[in-house]
Amino acid sequence: MPPDRIPLFPLNVVLLPGEQLPLHIFEPRYRRMVRQCLKSDSPFGMLLALEDGIVRVGCTAEIALVTKRYDDGRMDILSIGRRPFRVMELFQDDPLLEGAIDYLEDRDAATDEPTRHDLVSLYETCYTQVFAGLPPALDSVDSGLLSFSIAATLPLELRWKQTILELRSEVQRQERLLRYLREWSLHLQKAGALRERNAGNGHGLN
Repeated sequence: MPPDRIPLFPLNVVLLPGEQLPLHIFEPRYRRMVRQCLKSDSPFGMLLALEDGIVRVGCTAEIALVTKRYDDGRMDILSIGRRPFRVMELFQDDPLLEGAIDYLEDRDAATDEPTRHDLVSLYETCYTQVFAGLPPALDSVDSGLLSFSIAATLPLELRWKQTILELRSEVQRQERLLRYLREWSLHLQKAGALRERNAGNGHGLN
C-alpha cells in the first residue's frame, strides 16, 4: 500500500495528538490548502520548522471549525491533532509543500500505574507553579494519550515536545516526561523563591 500524500504546513509549532491549535491562515497557498481540506474532509500535516530545515515526524491536523472568514480570503481555523506520521518523500514542485507519509503506531498500550500517578502529580504541581491556577483535569484522557495531553498543556520547549511526539511507546513518553518535570519543578521552585526574596527586599527598601 503506497504512503498517503497530504499537504504539509511547516510552522514553528509542535502539534500533538488531541491538542487543539488555533491558526490564522493568510498565505494564498495555505488558504488553498484549507479550502481543499474542507472540501474533501481530509487532514493536513503539521511539521516543526527550524532554522536548519523541517523535521520529518509530524502530526496530522483535522480542521474542526472555521471560526472567522475575512473579506480578503484570510481565515481563522481551529485544528485538532490526530495521528503522528513520518515524511517518506517531499514534493516541492508546487508552492504548497506536500509529502508522502507513513502513519506511526505505538508499540504498546499498557502503562505503569506508579509512573502515571507520579506524572499526574508533577503535572499538577508544575501547572500551578507556572499559571497560578488549577490544572485541567485528566480523568477523561485516554491512557494512551496521557503524555500527549500533559505535553500539550504545559509550556514545554519545542524540541522536548518534538521528542515526545517521536517516541512510539506511551511508557517511554511518560518516563521521559516524568524525568523532565522533576527537574523543571525544582527549577520553578527556585525561581519562585528568588522572586519572593527580591519582592521582599524591594518592599523593605520602600
